[in-house]
Amino acid sequence: MTVTELVSYEDALASYDPVMGLEVHVELGTKTKMFCGCSTELKQDANSQTCPTCLGLPGSLPVVNAIGVESAIKIGLALNCEIAEWCRFARKNYFYPDMPKNFQTSQYDEPIAFNGYLDVQLDDGEIFRVQIERAHMEEDTGKSLHVGGATGRIHGASHSLLDYNRAGIPLIEIVTKPIEGAGTRAPEVAKAYVAELRELIKALGVSEARMEQGQMRCDVNLSLRPHGREEFGTRSETKNVNSLRSVERAARFEIQRHAAVLNSGGTIVQETRHFHEEDGSTTAGRIKDNAEDYRYFPEPDLVPVAPSREWVEELRRGLPELPRVRRNRLREEWGVSEHDMQSLLNAGAIDPIVATIEAGADAASARKWWMGELARNANESGRDLASLPITPEQVARVTALVKEGSLNDKLARQVIEGVLAGEGGPDDVVEKRGLKVVSDEGALGTAVDEAIAANAGIADKIRSGKVAAAGALVGAVMKATRGQADAARVRELILEKLGVTEG
Repeated sequence: MTVTELVSYEDALASYDPVMGLEVHVELGTKTKMFCGCSTELKQDANSQTCPTCLGLPGSLPVVNAIGVESAIKIGLALNCEIAEWCRFARKNYFYPDMPKNFQTSQYDEPIAFNGYLDVQLDDGEIFRVQIERAHMEEDTGKSLHVGGATGRIHGASHSLLDYNRAGIPLIEIVTKPIEGAGTRAPEVAKAYVAELRELIKALGVSEARMEQGQMRCDVNLSLRPHGREEFGTRSETKNVNSLRSVERAARFEIQRHAAVLNSGGTIVQETRHFHEEDGSTTAGRIKDNAEDYRYFPEPDLVPVAPSREWVEELRRGLPELPRVRRNRLREEWGVSEHDMQSLLNAGAIDPIVATIEAGADAASARKWWMGELARNANESGRDLASLPITPEQVARVTALVKEGSLNDKLARQVIEGVLAGEGGPDDVVEKRGLKVVSDEGALGTAVDEAIAANAGIADKIRSGKVAAAGALVGAVMKATRGQADAARVRELILEKLGVTEG
């Protein structure tokens, strides 16, 4: 049934409880594919990174990538999962042109990691525990390019092009248990879970987890059930959502859509759906298969994986400080509130700030520039902070120039602007633009004398005790020096020359 008008979010939640299931695919940062030696390097010529094994040619045999297995175990441990003593791969059979073998090598009923959880923090500080069903190993598909249509999708296209460079790249799929009890906060929980999972994956060093590049993507499964009922409703699966904001929007839209269908007497179709960034809506894809439709059976060409307990414990001992623990430590070290720390996390500013501090800046200055001028630039340019063309070392150098008195805040903003514009490092921009603070006492004294002479009335007010009026003369000097004077020193000189003492 087609729904043209959505139920309001509030009305939907007044009648139904949302139940979510989140499936996150993480593309591992290994040098070679999961079952062959082909390179995983990005942006190479189409079909230049293939071989008989990843193309599924007769007589070729796969070999498991050891680093892929190690990464899967690390992810499982960090998610508080049990690690299987013995597991194996399976063939997931279905036909798509981007699957050159006509099956995907995956794991079915014997995943390498299972029965875990991840605690996530919501914006108000509440902790919500998301239970993990499994984390299993598999391979990615190739990439299809649909040509000739208006939407870039297969419908309406005149033909399709296939690139198998991505086919066989190692994936870890992390599947939650049904997420119940989130109520009106279900979309927020979905976003917070994917955000925390992304931070964890990056901390482990197993993937850069760049969602905009497809290195991490989320399938949002959602169903509604009337209040008081225990059985789940029919679910929809919004595929390949690739940003945190979009995960939240997809869950919210599907809640409203499901409620509209159910309220009108319709039936929810179990199907995959496409998410549309431009308006936050979803549209139908294909009828969703059940597990039995994939005709899983054990992969006959791969031996089982049986990680020793000694190896697993060695990997456990080598895990880095996990993101939530690290944030709590940094919050105490920096002396910021939980709300402020959450803002830093949401902005993607924690790692740049840490790197800036390591480069010599103090914590307060690092936070000030990353969450001020740089965050503003990122928002205006539609980028994230990490992708801005400025390094933590360069930001640290700007803070050093301010601290030593060579720059004031206004000049520092101009220096950052120049670095972002590609004019070189901070010192290069200072030199090219002539931005150093005027520190010559003679030059400052002359500028102060001129300001006093040009504003005799204001000078008289200051002499009579109205010291606050000195701000106007400071402004005049700063204008005359193009903002390159030290405002505090200018104020001191004005009061000295007028024979006024503050206090």
